[in-house]
Amino acid sequence: MANVCAKCGYALSDNHQSCPYCGTATAAVQLPVAQYIDEPPASKSGALKIILIVVAIIVGLGILGVGVIGFIGYRIAKNVHVDPNGRMTMNTPAGTITTTPNDNISAADLGVVIYPGAESTHGGMTMEMPNGSATIGVFITSDSPDQVLAFYKDNLGSAARVTSLFGNTTVRLKINQQEFVEVRITKSSKLDSGKTRIMISHTRITKAP
Repeated sequence: MANVCAKCGYALSDNHQSCPYCGTATAAVQLPVAQYIDEPPASKSGALKIILIVVAIIVGLGILGVGVIGFIGYRIAKNVHVDPNGRMTMNTPAGTITTTPNDNISAADLGVVIYPGAESTHGGMTMEMPNGSATIGVFITSDSPDQVLAFYKDNLGSAARVTSLFGNTTVRLKINQQEFVEVRITKSSKLDSGKTRIMISHTRITKAP
């Protein structure tokens, strides 16, 4: 605290008995000395700014990703046409791809015998591609996947290759350089009422890609 004269405000030292300026006997009034409070460290403020910048970048990238996906979807939709019968035509840089839904595909179309007693189900189609064609048939049966696999291994012969991955077993036969048959066998307790699903695809290549 600082001492000043009560009459004129002159600054007094502790040993003054009277004001040297106006002569008034000392009756000092103490004034508070200004106190300076340190500003809070800037480190917290700087860290907060960095965090906000990082969050803004992440949000910006997310918006950009949604924009890219939307653009790709727009380009696909622009190049795909579906008629009232479900026939889909898609224009690609390699040419036009046409798919036609078909639940009544025959063994002749598939290049292999249909599993005895299997029922045709949705998902079958014929596909015309720039370098060939493909026919896909989908069937379900109450028999086990092992029974279906044994049937097609016997039907397609020793030249067929068998692979299993994530619950799917595939039997693939290369008939020649331009023709392939593939039988995919799968069973899911949540699909097809627990029955075994058989998807057969027959691919023909008419010209080199």
